[in-house]
Amino acid sequence: MTAHEEPAQRMAPASSLGVMATLRRGVQVSPQLVQGAGVTVLLAVLAALGRVLVPVAVQQTIDTGILAEGGPDTRRVALLGVVATAGLLLGALCSALVNVRLFRSSEAGLLELRTRAFRHVHDLSVLTRGTERRGSLVSRVTSDVDTISMFVQWGGIMLLVSLLQILVATVLMALYSWQLTLVVWIGFVPLLVVMQPLQKRVNGRYAAVRERYGAMLGAVSESVVGAETIRAYGVADRTQRRIDSSVAGTRRAMVHAQNLVASVFASGVLTANLVLAVVIVVGTLLGVAGDLSVGRLLAFLFLVQLFTGPVQMATEILNELQNAVAGWRRVLGVLETPVTLPDPGEGGTPSPRGPARVELRGVGFAYPDGPPVLRDVDVVVPAGGSVAVVGATGSGKTTIARLVARLVDPTHGAVLLDGVDVRRIRYAHLRRRVVLVPQEGFLFEGTIAENIAYGLRDEKDPTWAPAADDPRVRDAVDALGLGPWVDELVAGLDTPVGQRGESLSAGERQLVALARAYLADADLLLLDEATSAVDPATEVRIARALARLTEGRTTLTIAHRLSTAEAADAVVVVDAGRVVEHGPHAELVAAGGHYAAMHAAWISQTR
Repeated sequence: MTAHEEPAQRMAPASSLGVMATLRRGVQVSPQLVQGAGVTVLLAVLAALGRVLVPVAVQQTIDTGILAEGGPDTRRVALLGVVATAGLLLGALCSALVNVRLFRSSEAGLLELRTRAFRHVHDLSVLTRGTERRGSLVSRVTSDVDTISMFVQWGGIMLLVSLLQILVATVLMALYSWQLTLVVWIGFVPLLVVMQPLQKRVNGRYAAVRERYGAMLGAVSESVVGAETIRAYGVADRTQRRIDSSVAGTRRAMVHAQNLVASVFASGVLTANLVLAVVIVVGTLLGVAGDLSVGRLLAFLFLVQLFTGPVQMATEILNELQNAVAGWRRVLGVLETPVTLPDPGEGGTPSPRGPARVELRGVGFAYPDGPPVLRDVDVVVPAGGSVAVVGATGSGKTTIARLVARLVDPTHGAVLLDGVDVRRIRYAHLRRRVVLVPQEGFLFEGTIAENIAYGLRDEKDPTWAPAADDPRVRDAVDALGLGPWVDELVAGLDTPVGQRGESLSAGERQLVALARAYLADADLLLLDEATSAVDPATEVRIARALARLTEGRTTLTIAHRLSTAEAADAVVVVDAGRVVEHGPHAELVAAGGHYAAMHAAWISQTR
């Protein structure tokens, strides 16, 4: 097995990285998060100094102003008041600047994270994406990133300022009274020791919350998309119970996590109050003994408040941190999922435009954890020729089209485009030359014109977006003979198609998909013929559009109706994953084999 043939791997629900390792990895992915961090830290230091200026001013005002030798010094008291006010204003300004800088850097970093995660999801193969519900995948790029955003923009600010505030408060407390400082730290050391194992437990509970939340979004998304089927089969109550169960599971996981956080918070509050009480008692005794002035004792009590406040808030910060880390692990889990269909990029082989020749050489394929779907398939589609692939349901027909379009890679053998393995061709060139029209044409919400315009591309600028009123849209409609159908619509090309094209019939969606493929102007067309029942008029339109679309192009059609096979240059018959017959329609009918039996059965049913 080559590197190109690595099987799709199931997405890990969370990384095994620790908290700090997760944060480091997150910063590596989004370096914008720490841009300008030096200036931000400096401003945070100034903000912390502004907060501790009040206790210092209180101590100086009492000891050298109010209780000064010779009586109160009003001028010194006023001066200290002005200095304290200026310090508070400076601290507030620095805090505001810290907020603004962290917000800007966090938004830039989260933009990069969302963009990379969204792009990576699109780069994953259909097999890899199929291992997880779409709603859960969407939650990785949306709600999981939002949890990171909340921590970075709020918890990150508080964590930075609080740590600096604790540090500065500790230094000043030690200058005023090393004995009381020792009392404060001895009181909080047990809490800090207990916090380490609690952090791991909170981490695990919030990981469960993010998993439950993703599963809930997946269940809700699935029920919304499948609403019509749910109503048709009368299983609304059963579906509601399943969604209710998912929502209740998310609630239980959240409550379970919050209960632990609340316990930690209560422990912090209790410890802070006990420490404050002990400091008052010990400080009073030191004051009576003459080892501590009144001003220093009052200043120390202020500093204890500045110390214990951030420690108590640490539980809230812990809450946000663990939630963010759980979300970050899920996003990193997506980013670290291997791309099993890698784009060779600039190192790949260019594939110039022109008549395309396709060859499947000894191709075998098996879906993950499943039996082989194709075995030693050899098929050649000559340049400019048309080949129809027929066979029973589940024989592997659609898989052949996926392999040629490189939506999956073979487990062995090779698919060649003009003699070059498609795994070596640059994606930009492959997508320009090969277009797949699936069995059910997917339409984006918008108008018919906007959906057709998706087929327009600018080879020099891949980011170019076409306008719906581009004249080439109408030209494509007329070229395929679809003008009369479009003109019959109330709004013509401006007719809204609805979500997923549900405002149009299956046949009409197929017509829009064919017009879109026409605008793409590919060298090779892969057509997975629609099997939906359509009215006779629409069926005629589809047949005419297909005839004009395939004219002059190499075409590989997954044929579900043998009328398509009759019109092809050659027919490939697939049975149980093997090519059992290959040749022109007339020869295969005369041979009396698999195809002849299929054709005879089809004729008898259409009479």
